[in-house]
Amino acid sequence: MVLDIVSGGHRSVRGVALQSFGIAVVLLAVCLQPGRSDAAESPMKAGTQPAAKQAMPPVDSSLPSVSRLSLDEAVALFLRENLDLLITKFGIDQAKGQQITAALFPNPYLSIGTLSAYTQGQTMDRSGQITTQVQQLFEMAGKRGFRIESAAFGAKTAEANFEDTIRQLSFTVKDAYYRVQLAQRRLALAEENRDRFARILEVNTIRFKKGYIAEVDLIRIRLQVVDFQSQVIQAIQDAENARADLRVLLNLRPVVELVLTTELDYHRFEPDVNALRIVALETRPDIRVKRLTQSQRMADLKLAQAYKYPDVTVGGGYAVQGPRGPDNQQQVVLNMGVPLPLFNRNQGGIVQAEVAVQQAEADLRKTLIQVETQVDVAYVNLVQSRRLVEAYRAGVLEDARSTLTIVERAYERGGATILDLLDAARTSRTIQQSYIEALYSYLRNVFLLESAVGREITS
Repeated sequence: MVLDIVSGGHRSVRGVALQSFGIAVVLLAVCLQPGRSDAAESPMKAGTQPAAKQAMPPVDSSLPSVSRLSLDEAVALFLRENLDLLITKFGIDQAKGQQITAALFPNPYLSIGTLSAYTQGQTMDRSGQITTQVQQLFEMAGKRGFRIESAAFGAKTAEANFEDTIRQLSFTVKDAYYRVQLAQRRLALAEENRDRFARILEVNTIRFKKGYIAEVDLIRIRLQVVDFQSQVIQAIQDAENARADLRVLLNLRPVVELVLTTELDYHRFEPDVNALRIVALETRPDIRVKRLTQSQRMADLKLAQAYKYPDVTVGGGYAVQGPRGPDNQQQVVLNMGVPLPLFNRNQGGIVQAEVAVQQAEADLRKTLIQVETQVDVAYVNLVQSRRLVEAYRAGVLEDARSTLTIVERAYERGGATILDLLDAARTSRTIQQSYIEALYSYLRNVFLLESAVGREITS
């Protein structure tokens, strides 16, 4: 629909053209002026840096050469410095940017056109027409509101994803911390056995020279010392590898020496699995992600259904002609356009949105089952590993140590053979190393249960 309002006036077409061009420039400047709404203002207006420039701290050349960390301090440092967390956190800023975009109105459209009839001598200099027009699209059926709702769910989903990343990587940093402690305990055990048999080798070398023992017994002791030395080297390598993994998680440079103060020790945990299962289903971040995704897909479905209804474009402008034009010299133009939804009523988009809702619902049900299973499996593993640790601590560990001491003294007095001593040493080493690994496995199962539940276990 076009309405032409005519008023009189006689001016040269060049003067009119310059006037129209000036009007167009003013309208273009108004359209390009930054928005003044709170949603459209960027952090730069407040004098702040963008998130991408704030996130990366400058490299500090004055970092300490030694870093003493307890487990809690290591987790706190991880939450501040881990690069994977920083990368995930950028997703929150991106989702907030999408929220801002969803709330914006469509930009108006500025057009400038001319009209002449050269075959009849109606050129631009004589009677050509210049039209300046601005059009604005108005979204109907609540499309903007549904888009804002979907973007809001997307931002909450990004925040929940960040929390879930913390949940998963917190287990990783705790596991890496205790892997270092496990390697150190193995190293201490290997060094203790190596030093013990080094002393035995030194004594028996003198006894061999005096003819008190056979050469084959001296060779067996020497081989055992070499075996313990190889265990020391392997434990050193394992400890360095574990420290390297921990440094990466904590974003520490290789020159920083890590000294871990939380020992690999036993603390009895006996949680209520039914209560933990309920807590996990209610509070775990990945379940919240699935629920928010389901809500977002439902908002997307409402948006897809709203696209069945056409949007309206309203425009207005001003047209001028030369002094000898066939029509009136000045005109005001108003128009409105609506697409006719005869063929495309977003049928395919609606079907896709409905399928996305069904996928989100199925994904949520799958995640709920997985979480319950993870909690149950982690709890069973915790109970079994706790029984094993307590079995070692009930007396087996001390028996293995005292047996080696008794056999060693008996060997020194001639009451035991070298084979008895070597067998006692291997048995003691196996029992002590198995206890250390069982203790590490128990603590790891505690952390796995905490990760499955989504929070720390205190009892």
